Order: sequence, then C-alpha cells, then structure tokens
Amino acid sequence: MRIFNKHPFLIGEISFKYYDFAKKEELPYFEVAELLVKKCSECGINGVNFHVGDSEYLHCNYENDSNQKDQLSYDDYKQLAMYCKEGGMAFIITPTNKEIVDNLDDVVDVYKIASSDLNNIPLIDYISKKHKPILLSTAAANLKEIKDAINCMEDNSNFNIVLMHSVLSYPTKLEDANLLMIKDLLENFKDYDVGYSDYTVLDKSMFILTTAYNYGAVILEKYFTLDKSFEGHEFAMDEEDARIIRLNTNMMSKINGYKNKQPLICESFSRNNIRKSIVAKEDIKLGETINNSNIDFKRPGNGISPSKVNEIIGKKVKVDIAKGSLIEYDMLSLVH
Repeated sequence: MRIFNKHPFLIGEISFKYYDFAKKEELPYFEVAELLVKKCSECGINGVNFHVGDSEYLHCNYENDSNQKDQLSYDDYKQLAMYCKEGGMAFIITPTNKEIVDNLDDVVDVYKIASSDLNNIPLIDYISKKHKPILLSTAAANLKEIKDAINCMEDNSNFNIVLMHSVLSYPTKLEDANLLMIKDLLENFKDYDVGYSDYTVLDKSMFILTTAYNYGAVILEKYFTLDKSFEGHEFAMDEEDARIIRLNTNMMSKINGYKNKQPLICESFSRNNIRKSIVAKEDIKLGETINNSNIDFKRPGNGISPSKVNEIIGKKVKVDIAKGSLIEYDMLSLVH
C-alpha cells in the first residue's frame, strides 16, 4: 500500500489535549474527535495522527492534569479509522505500549514512534514486526540513537521508514526550529524520506512548513485544532492554515521544477532566437579568407555558433557571401 504517494503528505496531529474544546462546549470526547477528522478531510489533509494511550509517567495526577488521560476507547479509535478511510486519509497512531498496537493494528495504516520512545527498542521492535510504514520522530536525538532505531526496524521490515525532524520544545521558538537539520538527515540517511513535525507558533503565511518542504521534507505534520484561542493551541493549525500550506507547497513544487540544469522546452524558441550566429560583416568574395575583421556575431542562433569561430578562421570561401548573411560550413573550403 503506497501511503506517501502525495508530496507533501500533510498530517493533522491530534492529541488528547484538544479535548479542551469538548470541555468548553460540553460535548462528548468522541464527538469532538469525529469532528476533527471531518475537518481534516475537508481541508485537504492526507493523514490524521492520534496519540493513543495515557502519558506513561511513574507519577501522574490525572485529576489535576486530564490532558494526560486518553479519553477514547479502542472501539472509538476503530470508528475514527473508518471515518479516515471514508475521507481518503491515512489513519496514523502514536502508541505508547504494545497492548495498543495489538488492539488497533487491524485498522492502522501508519505507526509513529514518539520521540519519547526513540530509545524504546522493545516497542520499536514490536511495531516494526507489524510490517507497516513508520514515522520516526527524531526530536532530541543524536545520529547514533537514530541509527540504532533504524537498525532495529530494518531487521524486521522493509516498509517505508520516514525520519521526522522535530524539536522537543512546545511551542518551539523560531530560532530553535533548525530546519537545516532536515538536510542533515537527508545527507546522513540517503535511503530514507525525511519529514518535519512542526511545533512552532503558527505564522499566518505558513512559511515555516513551506520552507521545510523546500528543504526536502516530503511529510509535514502539525497539530490540528478547532480553536487556536485555547491555551496551548497557539502552535496548532486550523482548516484555513491547512489550505494555505497546501497552496504554498503546490506553488513551491511548480517553481522548483527540475534539479539538473539543462535547456527547458519553454526556452527552445527563445534560445534559438536570442543567441547569435557567425555572419558576414561585409561582402566576402569567392576565394577570400575568413578572418576576424570580415565576420560579426548577430541573432538569431540558427547558424554557426560563435563558439566555433576558430573552426572557420583562415578558411577560404567557395561562393560569394553577401554582407549580413549567415556563414554556413558548405560555403567554406575544407582546407585553409
């Protein structure tokens, strides 16, 4: 199954902190999650990522921090997976343990390994044996840790592995975004695609995600929210932001074009007409010799190129050549 066949592949990341909206509006958690999926589909998002499971701290007071508690059941997630499929989106989960993997694997299109689990080799090993595409968050990681995780996954699966640059700071300050690390990942892991999970404070032009795409990130991920006015949602995107990034990256794809420098089809006519040919600067009579004083270089470029001038200097002409005429090879003698 080709999941990442659209570039960029845009992911709306949903965490249970967005259930603030449910509390404010006094709506069921599942109803809000369903609405988020629907809105993602409507604005051109390609995949939805759910963080599944509670935040696994040794000590966590759920009463004081309900954002650490996953409010949805496995059946809820399976229903959301169906909604994603109906909306033409990939259903992505970031699981916190093996039990979640076992219970949802039959509906999961893509797994994401959270930065908190980058060194959790047992979990990575377990997920990779499911033989599905994996997004590996590289936030706060060094190259060795990334290589260790990749080696574990490669031992088990040949499915897509995408390295996701991100920064473990919420929200990420602009000076900490370090988008050049996208290029570093591409250079160090040439066999893998690279993406970017963006946690910077939202810019109206979506310049940061657009730049990440221009640097080579083919998968773009950002938190998706229904209301950016909530505390902690200032680094999330809404429907309009998603549409802007899609427009920006479509434009970037158009203007980037091809990497290898060569004449383009659109340049063919102009290239021929704007370049110059060798012409007679004055009338040249039969038997006279071509020299630097009796030739000139003028448009169009459908005659002998000025770069070939040394091939004709010193040769005698076999016919009369009128002033301003193109000089052709068949007008010249073969010897000087």
